[in-house]
Amino acid sequence: MAQADIALIGLAVMGQNLILNMNDHGFVVCAFNRIVSKVDDFLANEAKGTKVVGAKSLKEMVSKLKKPRRIILLVKAGQAVDDFIEKLVPLLDTGDIIIDGGNSKYCDTTRRCQDLKVKGILFVGSGVSGGEKGARYGTSLMPGGNKEAWSHIKTIFQAIAAKVGTGEPCCDWVGDEGAGHFVKMVHNGIEYGDMQLICEASHLMKDVLGMRHEEMAQAFEEWNKTELDSFLIEITTNILKFLDTDGKELLPKIRDSAEGHWEVDRHLSTGLRRARHPHWRSCLRSLPVFSEGGASPGQQEAQGPPEGPAGPQ
Repeated sequence: MAQADIALIGLAVMGQNLILNMNDHGFVVCAFNRIVSKVDDFLANEAKGTKVVGAKSLKEMVSKLKKPRRIILLVKAGQAVDDFIEKLVPLLDTGDIIIDGGNSKYCDTTRRCQDLKVKGILFVGSGVSGGEKGARYGTSLMPGGNKEAWSHIKTIFQAIAAKVGTGEPCCDWVGDEGAGHFVKMVHNGIEYGDMQLICEASHLMKDVLGMRHEEMAQAFEEWNKTELDSFLIEITTNILKFLDTDGKELLPKIRDSAEGHWEVDRHLSTGLRRARHPHWRSCLRSLPVFSEGGASPGQQEAQGPPEGPAGPQ
């Protein structure tokens, strides 16, 4: 019997938290995961005592959904999204809705939107920002795609979104086809700009002033008590203090995802100027991402982030 308002595929922490957020707002959610045992674990632990239901197959999941069926994908960007779409389409009817909440490249979302429109399926690509905590207690959502879907998902999306001011939800329809994921890409690009300033300050502290990580953390901690107070400064402090499981500092091991590359690629494709100063390029070549056998600056291909809504939030 159809009882669920919406389904979510992908039970990593983000997926679990979004499900619990929707449950808190009165929506019945059907949970599914490629590794089915994870559904049972989720229902027995994090979702225990809630209205969340589970499914052991995609067919069972679809059978539990009210029409039009609404299905959120929170899986690895790229081929995994296409694979799930291919499996879902034969089970769905005209007017049903598939929502990709991962960090997909906007041109992939445009392609999927066009392909599924021919088959009568409404496709939405939505940026999701706020990290694990945001997913649980209020996230920023940037849906775009087939606008016919908006009236069917608006109530759910705006209910689980973060609120500002007098309760204005951090969610609205942003445009057709890949617009939602394009906005998320630009959002991440802006945040990467802030992160670059932090990186350059860290570089000067460590490589010019010879400061140790604990000294750098102390400096960032003091800055966070001033007008520089921000989430990024706060987590930089925490990261500088953090040791990996081998007892070594974590920061030098961290590599970026490709979302910043995507925005730069888009700038280049539209003819916008890029930095060409030889000193800038020589500085880039010294970075681990290039010095460890990668492509030279300006030539590295952006392959995409490793997981769904990962990277800067």
